[in-house]
Amino acid sequence: MALPSYALPFGLRDVKITPYKADGTLDTANKLDLPASRVFSFKDTEDFESLEGDDTTVASHGKGTVVEWELEGGGISLAVWKALSGGTTTSTGTSPTAVNSYTKTITDSRPYFLVEGQAISDSGGDFHTRVFRCKADGDLEANLENGNFMLTSASGKGYGDLTTGKLYEFTHNETITPID
Repeated sequence: MALPSYALPFGLRDVKITPYKADGTLDTANKLDLPASRVFSFKDTEDFESLEGDDTTVASHGKGTVVEWELEGGGISLAVWKALSGGTTTSTGTSPTAVNSYTKTITDSRPYFLVEGQAISDSGGDFHTRVFRCKADGDLEANLENGNFMLTSASGKGYGDLTTGKLYEFTHNETITPID
């Protein structure tokens, strides 16, 4: 069966984030899984300035497109939290007394990363969305409630890869292809 010209993405199968290194390239050796992902939403948005005069809009000019995104998942990965917010993770001890911890100081800044989500496609194969050079410039939240699993969420903007110029990318695969 040939790949159709349209995709029918359904559900969310996987989300991974890949940190950017200091030189602006992706750190593909440190791709991080977001287990129990529930939401990966995104929207292409741009602020515009209008020139108005003589009771009419004469011109409108965009200030540059960005992608606003949100993530939500169950539980918490300290490595993912660090990739979203900066900070430091440490591991001490050995089983059965091992301890993993995360610390954020007032001088830790939020780093850039790539987000990739995968959904199956009811029209065949799967559908991937990648948002480049993201920064969690919105809220990072963790919600602990009696009788419920902990939910974590983050929001921010994707500003585009400085090397390739890509802001975001959709890929519809004929054969299901996991995020590598």
